[in-house]
Amino acid sequence: MIEQITSIFSSFWGIFSFSFIVALTGAMAPGPLLTYTIIQAAQEKRSGYLVGVFVIIGHALVEMILILFMLLGFSYIVENQAVIKGIGVIGGGVLVLFGVTLVKDLIKGNISTEFLNAPRDMDNGCIPLKNKGASHTILGGAMVSMSNPYWWIWWATIGLAFMTQINVSLKNWPHLAVFFIGHEAGDLAWYLLISMLAFWGIRYLNKKVYYGILGICGAFMIFFGIYLGMSPLFFLS
Repeated sequence: MIEQITSIFSSFWGIFSFSFIVALTGAMAPGPLLTYTIIQAAQEKRSGYLVGVFVIIGHALVEMILILFMLLGFSYIVENQAVIKGIGVIGGGVLVLFGVTLVKDLIKGNISTEFLNAPRDMDNGCIPLKNKGASHTILGGAMVSMSNPYWWIWWATIGLAFMTQINVSLKNWPHLAVFFIGHEAGDLAWYLLISMLAFWGIRYLNKKVYYGILGICGAFMIFFGIYLGMSPLFFLS
């Protein structure tokens, strides 16, 4: 029975499906990357529905590097508690700074609301994001991902164990490719949906509600930063 289950998971379709489901389940949990995606999509004047794509591109790039890093034999580094604690403190500080900056901009009224209640014909135009905005969101997706110490812990434990079970290695590159594509597809499915809902939904709100939503997101970002920065110090021993 166990051998049959293992053989199913070891098939290309099994690897893709299981990797997709695991990633989708994790992506649906509230966290700093989800909050960041909502904030970025809500603030985009045009094509904010694509923000989820750019966020996951940045997220996928750092995950690709981390996976290769572990497969080359350096997994012991990301399993080191001192490293995790350091990442937690530094990453938590970055998230707090991001949240505080957003709240300050809201208080000063520096966030534009010209796009609110825009005509429907303006919304329907498939105008791509500017290169600067896209690259900024890709970088943000990478930085917010790396700032979360529990992202590192997940890959050092669950992720590494899963790759070992299905024989993912540099030599067995087909398994590696299917595993990676399935994982990122799961993330993309959820974050693209979130950015679409945030972008199209926010455009029919008034300024007070819009600022209120961003304020809540900023507060959550500060909370996540404090929690992620402090919890590794107390719960890892």
